Amino acid sequence: MQTPSHTISTPGRICLFGEHQDYLGLPVIAAAISCRIQISAEAISQPVVQLELPDIGQQMAFSLEKQPLTYQDKRDYFRSAVNVLLREGFRFSGGIRGEVTGNIPINAGASSSSALLISWINLLTQLADQPRTLPPAQIAELAYRAEVLEFGEPGGMMDHYATAMGNLIYLESQPAIQVETIRPALGTFVLGNSGEPKDTIGILGRVKGGMLRIIEQIRSLDNTFSLHTTTAADVAQYAHLFTPDEMTLLLGNISNRDILREALILLKISPLDHIGFGALLTKHQQNLREAQRISTPKIDRMLQAALDAGALGGKINGSGGGGCMFVYAPENPQRVANAITAAGGEAAIIQIDEGTRVEPVAVVA
Repeated sequence: MQTPSHTISTPGRICLFGEHQDYLGLPVIAAAISCRIQISAEAISQPVVQLELPDIGQQMAFSLEKQPLTYQDKRDYFRSAVNVLLREGFRFSGGIRGEVTGNIPINAGASSSSALLISWINLLTQLADQPRTLPPAQIAELAYRAEVLEFGEPGGMMDHYATAMGNLIYLESQPAIQVETIRPALGTFVLGNSGEPKDTIGILGRVKGGMLRIIEQIRSLDNTFSLHTTTAADVAQYAHLFTPDEMTLLLGNISNRDILREALILLKISPLDHIGFGALLTKHQQNLREAQRISTPKIDRMLQAALDAGALGGKINGSGGGGCMFVYAPENPQRVANAITAAGGEAAIIQIDEGTRVEPVAVVA
């Protein structure tokens, strides 16, 4: 008897504009990148999941007999994906055996966990009792439920939509999800991993929590206040309510919102202003370093080395406090990569890539 086998591949992502904005209901611009995670797996008769993870020297194994599944830790995404799909009507009477591999830096801000979860959900839908191929946007929504809502985590939707849909997207989450694919003629980027560990949950809690407290306090005085419409001049009247750091955070978010709006216009104009695009990335980084305070001295050195080597602009990537940065380097990307390496980072030349995909079906005897 022949057993169906599938390979699912999903990209990592970089956030171009709107870092630390999506969970506040503000738009983001993100791009899928040519670092990817693959899951190759086959259906088996026993109701168990058996996955090899050779890149990190681990295994994942659990039973599917008692459904819904009971979580074993706070970020049990393999099981939460199954539970979310069970609620969508999928059934799993057998099991799955396979292997997870990839080249997305792990826990470094390039969305390795969301890419893995997108691949896993895509695979589960292919190997369910009654397989269904879901559109990328629906896979993104299911992954958001499995990663964020299921465990009450403080993240947004950017990672899931960017990795599922691929290419470059403009994402609005309020008042309803709207995703627009943009196709500017962008050149190469260079991704730099600082190797510094990051506390995603802690940073999101601090930066998001701080902004939510600021917004709540302002709305207690003015219930029409909105981050979508207020200006820097508008919030000056509230300066007496907040510490200098809190005002810097608020003004930084307003500035980042405006930088994104400028970038959205720029990215839709042909020919693309490559120098202007790079300058907006660097302007965004200045706010992330000074207002959100999520950059690090090492990442600042890596960015400066890349700019000195000819990159047109760049920023930290993801929640921050460590992890990755990236720069836009449409010319001489290898020289830029070498400069990042000399500054202590691990560099990879990357391009914008397509979203999650099912590779050609193999058959295992």
